[in-house]
Amino acid sequence: MDNSGNLLWKFAKEFFEKAENEHSMIYYSGFLLKELMFVLSTEEYLNKLELFESSPNFKRVILSEEEYHLAEEIKNENLQISLYDIIHVLLTKKTNSILVTRDKELIEFARGIDVEVKKPEEIL
Repeated sequence: MDNSGNLLWKFAKEFFEKAENEHSMIYYSGFLLKELMFVLSTEEYLNKLELFESSPNFKRVILSEEEYHLAEEIKNENLQISLYDIIHVLLTKKTNSILVTRDKELIEFARGIDVEVKKPEEIL
């Protein structure tokens, strides 16, 4: 990874540590876990998974079947945003929480349906 990639990972790491220390609630999906599998070593992934499953600060959320169909409908109308990103926006709306991302298109989409969005460094 280049320096900017290392810096972005540092922000994400600090974000998770702050959330754990301040007893904030972080909602996550199975898709997030799957993404972590690709970017972390097996040992790092298992440590994060243990944190997610054992900490009261982390709660896994899923869409209902109706909400998933809504995500698919939105995807059919909006080809620029992935189905997984749409799912995360809908999960954020469902939990009345804050979407944390740096993706400009996703930020615009989320704000368009009244979802609050912040970059990780804005929360630090």
